[in-house]
Amino acid sequence: MRIIADTTDFKLLIPTAVTLGKFDGLHRGHKELLKKITAAKTKGLASVVFTFDPPPEVLFGMRDRKELTTREEKRKIFEKMGVDILIEYPLNKITAAMEAEEFVREILVSRMQMSYLAAGYDVSFGYQGAGNAKLLKQLSAKMGFQVEIMDKIRDQGREISSTYVREEVEQGHMEQVEKLLGEPYSIIGEIMHGAKLGRTIGMPTINILPEKEKLLPPKGVYFSLTDIGGKEYRSITNIGNKPTVSNADQIGVETYIYEFDKEVYGKTAVVQLLKFKRAEMRFENLEALKNQMMEDIDEGRHFHG
Repeated sequence: MRIIADTTDFKLLIPTAVTLGKFDGLHRGHKELLKKITAAKTKGLASVVFTFDPPPEVLFGMRDRKELTTREEKRKIFEKMGVDILIEYPLNKITAAMEAEEFVREILVSRMQMSYLAAGYDVSFGYQGAGNAKLLKQLSAKMGFQVEIMDKIRDQGREISSTYVREEVEQGHMEQVEKLLGEPYSIIGEIMHGAKLGRTIGMPTINILPEKEKLLPPKGVYFSLTDIGGKEYRSITNIGNKPTVSNADQIGVETYIYEFDKEVYGKTAVVQLLKFKRAEMRFENLEALKNQMMEDIDEGRHFHG
């Protein structure tokens, strides 16, 4: 997958099928849009995702930078789904001031050779969000591209959206999050050296530090699956500060993998959170912590079958 980032100066030389949006969370609705543009490859079109960096809500201070899906995670998912070109278009006061029709004409059609566009009915672009589905339909005949506007996918009567996913993550409802995303909520990071306390009590763990932009669910213990080098392992994960043994403010992701004893420092781990087990807590002593960890691990074995 070709990535065009940190520049407004680019030109594609082949006809393209495009979808545009924030793609935070990459939920089931987003994935339907991606399927549309990758299917257009059979018609000789290159599949292109156009997204803004940072998202408009961040630029205009409507929310913090915490993301359901970080920049690196999005890149991995787009590539996995067969996207040919990803454009991470810089959003600033100048680019945000571009009129909607000019954006379609100059960026999508002229620079990107857009022949087909797939978008949700709530698509928004251009100065003050004036660009919408209605405008795209009006411009399609005039500028010579096909546009397909898609309805939202619903879950229990509610439209699946990044806001919906965010609410469920913040409440630790990981099973519901998996339904909305079509896959478990994941945290990616490099496996780092920890205090090695787990080894001293017979429960070795791996540690990763999530990207600072990553939205984390509530602190606590989760049943999980962990992918290392393309191989998936049953696991149980603690997200938090480890208050019994540490005074550090840094929130980490510590995972115990069943029947696992390999040297994996420096490798990338993908931790998929399946179900919230209990909140993080402070124990009176190390023995009490060990007993609780043993109970957690036993319950994890039962959960994983």
